[in-house]
Amino acid sequence: MLGNRKHSAAAQNAGGMPQGNNAEAAGTQATAYRKAKTWQIILYACNAFIGMAVYSLIGMASYSANIGYGITVAMVGVILTCTRILDAVTDPLLAFIYDRVNTGFGKIRILIIAGWLVEAAALLGMFSWFSSKGHGIVTFVILYIVYVLGYTCANMTAQTIPPLLTNDPKQRPMVGVWTTIFNYLVPLTLGIVTNVVLLPRFGGTYNQEFLTAVAYFDIAVSALGVLLVCIGVTPFDKPENFRNLGARRKEHLHLKDMVEVLRDNKPLQCYIVAAASDKIAQQTASQAIVVTLLAGILIGNMGLSTILNAVGMVPSIIFAIIGAKYAGRFGNKEATVTWTKICMVIAVLNVIFLAVIDTKTIATFGATMIIYVVFLFILNGAKMCVTTANVAFMSDIIDYELDRSGRFVPAVVTGTYSLIDKLVSSFSALIATGCIALIGYTKTMPQPGDPSSPKLFWMTMFLNFGLAIIGWICTLIAMRRCPLDKAAMAEVQERIANKKAAEKEKLIAEELQ
Repeated sequence: MLGNRKHSAAAQNAGGMPQGNNAEAAGTQATAYRKAKTWQIILYACNAFIGMAVYSLIGMASYSANIGYGITVAMVGVILTCTRILDAVTDPLLAFIYDRVNTGFGKIRILIIAGWLVEAAALLGMFSWFSSKGHGIVTFVILYIVYVLGYTCANMTAQTIPPLLTNDPKQRPMVGVWTTIFNYLVPLTLGIVTNVVLLPRFGGTYNQEFLTAVAYFDIAVSALGVLLVCIGVTPFDKPENFRNLGARRKEHLHLKDMVEVLRDNKPLQCYIVAAASDKIAQQTASQAIVVTLLAGILIGNMGLSTILNAVGMVPSIIFAIIGAKYAGRFGNKEATVTWTKICMVIAVLNVIFLAVIDTKTIATFGATMIIYVVFLFILNGAKMCVTTANVAFMSDIIDYELDRSGRFVPAVVTGTYSLIDKLVSSFSALIATGCIALIGYTKTMPQPGDPSSPKLFWMTMFLNFGLAIIGWICTLIAMRRCPLDKAAMAEVQERIANKKAAEKEKLIAEELQ
């Protein structure tokens, strides 16, 4: 595997694995963890330029469907839900391709570049080349399906990189720090460019010219991300880094293996419940129509609201570093639980605050604006800590599966998670469009400057905070049942190190015979 490893000279006696609080110390003494250089972690984190640029663009798919292809609001929600279900199904299927792509140049760079080329072409077709040119629902659906295939290939491959970078329990959360920083800063920057720079240039409303400009800008940003990620991952993208252990060393992946992973990997089950419940809330709140409800109608100033979000976000990056230190000290499970509880408290306080003020005053400098930004700062910071722990936790689960079954199958673990995650979160667009239909938006989309009302306010609160609170409750319940705490993870790394040491000794013995 990557880097240099040192293993303990003597194997442990049966039943002699470290227990309880002694596990971490024993694991550290027995195993010299591999580490990545900081610049390599940063370049990997630049995957946010790919994922977040595409994510920001596809969030406007409902507008493209309505404006460019004449599809009604209700039908848009159905289409986006169905295509996301397709997206979910394609994720685990990529694991079979991932398992069989083995070249002298590795597999990660090849799959990321191929996936990006497909999704970029589909998105430009969806938002520009075919939009507002007389095409209808069939063209839109075909382009969306092609986009899903490309996105799956690029995104799922990128998710398999973190466990290759490092297995150091203190450095893994730092991978999450850089990933979280980029995942928050990139969409914030894109949002400022989109809503503060581009939107006013095209009349202040969503129209075809605006969507075309955003599409080309976001695709250019994602191209930069592809270049940076490929540079960062080059030292790790080698065939020898994707091998299984022991008797499974030369086995190819089969469907039954994926079923077994989901059935027998309990930490993965808990992670799926926690992350998927949070994701559906996050994706619903990030829909462009929901952003318009809060920023463009309740606050009444899309551009200023975007800037305020940035002001509340940038300082909260400090929380990501604090969260990583906390996760490195107490483990990713404990970090997830602690910061999730903080998220719930701040979200409830935020709703109460917005309910007792005139939300339009947030757009004018004063006490309400300052308090609003402070709430954003604390809530975004707590969310960053949860995200940081989640990134490291997924790598832990991949190593847990390597220890449990002998298979190094990062694409299976991430693909199985994504299958369930996307099946659940596929309803985000349908939830958003369905909810706004309940308050009167049945044939047109919400536009900045539309009149506010009590029912619009409470629907906005539900879509932005209510769903999130429900998701966090699910997270706390799932984490109570998850056995993979810090001590258990130290034992996992110890067993993997011993198995690899034994394999190396066996190989040397065979060569000497």
